[in-house]
Amino acid sequence: MKRLLPGLIVLCALSAPCLAGKVDVVGVTYDVAADGSFTFHVTVRHDDDGWAHFADKWQVLAPDGTVLGETVLGHPHDTEQPFTRSQSGIRIPETLGEVRVRAHDKLHGWDGAARDVAVKNRLPGHH
Repeated sequence: MKRLLPGLIVLCALSAPCLAGKVDVVGVTYDVAADGSFTFHVTVRHDDDGWAHFADKWQVLAPDGTVLGETVLGHPHDTEQPFTRSQSGIRIPETLGEVRVRAHDKLHGWDGAARDVAVKNRLPGHH
């Protein structure tokens, strides 16, 4: 047993970042400005585990995968979960009725839950 204990401790220490899981988009709202640009307010949930494993960005995508907007998250949010960040000035072509919002973490990439958001209401205000 004494020989197994150090190995188990190392195994647990090395696997701790994996336990944090994938980053999920849990909420999205948007505002439309008078000039027709969008501000997205995106709420993500991820059990950030320091600098090695944290939610580091989110994107707004067109149905064909074109990135319409991106917010880079510059640090872990270990004690703030879920959290919301906003990005202004996003231009969405009039022909699009829906976009996808996805989030990324440093370990799992884009594998968490994304949200499809209808953007048909283009009147100025909060949606």
